[in-house]
Amino acid sequence: MNWSAVAAILMGLGVGIGAVGAHGLKGRLDDYSMGIYEKAVLYHFFHALGLLVVSILPRVGAISQLAGTWVCSLLFGGILLFSGSLYVLALSGVKALGAVTPLGGLAFLAAWFMLAWQLLRGNATQ
Repeated sequence: MNWSAVAAILMGLGVGIGAVGAHGLKGRLDDYSMGIYEKAVLYHFFHALGLLVVSILPRVGAISQLAGTWVCSLLFGGILLFSGSLYVLALSGVKALGAVTPLGGLAFLAAWFMLAWQLLRGNATQ
């Protein structure tokens, strides 16, 4: 998979989704829901940017291709689960969706700690 392209698409979506929130949803969502939506956009964008950076690391030999695929997959899954569930929660008000959000958070944590482990190991040949 071309993780750099996926990251670029996610970053573009983050900008677009953020603009919808700032201009199209202002006044339509209460402050609580707007806060949830903004948190989703923030995490979406930061982790999409992280995905872009991580996607380049195997190309420069900092981590293996396999490690890069794992970290990128976890970041992508985290964006879908964490931000995706928060977007739907903010727009629908269905609080049960909040149960999905921590799974995305766990995916983010796993991605960053896996990246740290791989970088500390310093063995990009595996």
